[in-house]
Amino acid sequence: MAEPKILSPEAIAGLSFEEAYAHLEQVVAFIEQGDLPLEQALALYEQGVLLAEHCAQKLEQAELRVSQWQGGGSLEPFDEWAQP
Repeated sequence: MAEPKILSPEAIAGLSFEEAYAHLEQVVAFIEQGDLPLEQALALYEQGVLLAEHCAQKLEQAELRVSQWQGGGSLEPFDEWAQP
């Protein structure tokens, strides 16, 4: 497997959730292969943290949008949504 490209924080900020998650999966898979020099492993770990934070932020934004749709700001499981 080829080493994942290290993206700048600005490049990560421009990724969709799906793009960031796919890149995060590549980073994790590469790290799990092992046999990496310490500096390379640390750079990939740092990249993974940035990607995970970006994904979490995208999910929080989606959660906020869903809570706004439901009114009252509360979140409920989909199966309990009332039809207006």
